[in-house]
Amino acid sequence: MSILPPLSAIRVFEAAARLENFTAAAYELGMTQAAVSYQVKLLEERLGLSLFQRIGRKVVLTDKGRDIAPILTRAFDQMRQGFVALTQDHSAVLTISCTNSFAHLWLAPKIGAFQMRHPHLAVRIQAEDSVVDLARDGVDLAIRGGKGQWPGLEATLLTHNRLVPMCSPAWLDRHGPIADAQALHALPRLSPDDMWWHEWFAAMAVEADPAAGPPGIALDSQVMEGRAAIGGQGVAILNHFLWKMEIESGLLVEAVPSYVREIASYWVVYPPHARNTPKVKAFRDWIVAEFATEIAADPEGRYLPH
Repeated sequence: MSILPPLSAIRVFEAAARLENFTAAAYELGMTQAAVSYQVKLLEERLGLSLFQRIGRKVVLTDKGRDIAPILTRAFDQMRQGFVALTQDHSAVLTISCTNSFAHLWLAPKIGAFQMRHPHLAVRIQAEDSVVDLARDGVDLAIRGGKGQWPGLEATLLTHNRLVPMCSPAWLDRHGPIADAQALHALPRLSPDDMWWHEWFAAMAVEADPAAGPPGIALDSQVMEGRAAIGGQGVAILNHFLWKMEIESGLLVEAVPSYVREIASYWVVYPPHARNTPKVKAFRDWIVAEFATEIAADPEGRYLPH
């Protein structure tokens, strides 16, 4: 059985012993002198021995008090140092969770600019397509696609997403021009079961039919689908702004002109208690500004629809 007295009483005794003054201890701990005296009395009663004795208007440690006081001071010093080290380590590392597609196509090429502005931060990108528990998995914030509602988290909108069937120019030369959305059913589509195809066809007033046309190649990430489209393997349904560089360089073109907004949008999410922590605030402000700059540079909404 543990015989450790209450930590509150130990804390009060340590301060009173170190300062050898109940009034000074009360000031340091934000307590009244009467409360300090009461806690010391409780500790003495618990131990069954005196730790202080009064000499005139002063209190001085007894021999037993002098034996235990430096041990407690060292223990509290070690705890303080441990918590300082813990918070310093935590505040110096920023862990970001996002999908593989967002990490590879947008964040990785740009994160260096954030790092240069905040050289004291070590940035860790945790790229995976499953939704992580920020608290359990030690993640500071995440970039998520959705409607902005995640229990226990705050969310700041980055952008709405535009879905576009994309292919290589050479592929379109061989198979085009494509008359309309319905005509895509007869052509090779990458990952034809992808829910984005269903969203896009529905918005174009065409019923999606994964079984129509030639068999499609099933790929498990937008990165793979986009690369396959660039390689001339078929039409991929892609998030337009993530492929901005490939579009502007002529590697990808729209197979069928359209303007379809995805049901989900991109958000930066974080726990409410972390809202104003310096590292979370710094990244949130940076990424919001980055998206605002890209939106302002694209007034026609080709890449980043409002």
